[in-house]
Amino acid sequence: MTELPAFHARIEPEWIDYNGHLRDAYYGLILSLAIDDVMDNLGLDAASRQRTQCTLYTLELHLNYLHEVKNTDELQVTTAILDADAKRILAGCRLSCPRLADPVATGEVMLLHVHQGEKPSSVSFPADIETKLVLLKLPADAATTWGPGSRKMEIKRRPST
Repeated sequence: MTELPAFHARIEPEWIDYNGHLRDAYYGLILSLAIDDVMDNLGLDAASRQRTQCTLYTLELHLNYLHEVKNTDELQVTTAILDADAKRILAGCRLSCPRLADPVATGEVMLLHVHQGEKPSSVSFPADIETKLVLLKLPADAATTWGPGSRKMEIKRRPST
């Protein structure tokens, strides 16, 4: 797998505000559903979560609202792996609709692989998931131009000793 499939979302009538636009909170919901789809595509699906008791937790989310979304729009979310390490994924998401040439929103999400138990704790990805992440990770130059950000979100690495 060298690219994640796009996630498609239909705008629900109750998601529209008094101005006839998508309420800001629903951009986050759509992005969250797109991340669920990414998890499934990586192999971190419901069966895996049941078997391993591991999942992804969202540590940080940045959303940039670029254009209004109308009740007649259908959204497509394209997700790219901007960076990853043994336990974390930095994903970039572009929300777009056929009505506009440019994305309607972008998001960056920092995700942590967590074993859920009495005391949840971060754990390394299994080797097969780590391999998929390496194959999906964008080159550094492409990752830096993914989309607008309010401040840099990155995986900070400790110096090797």
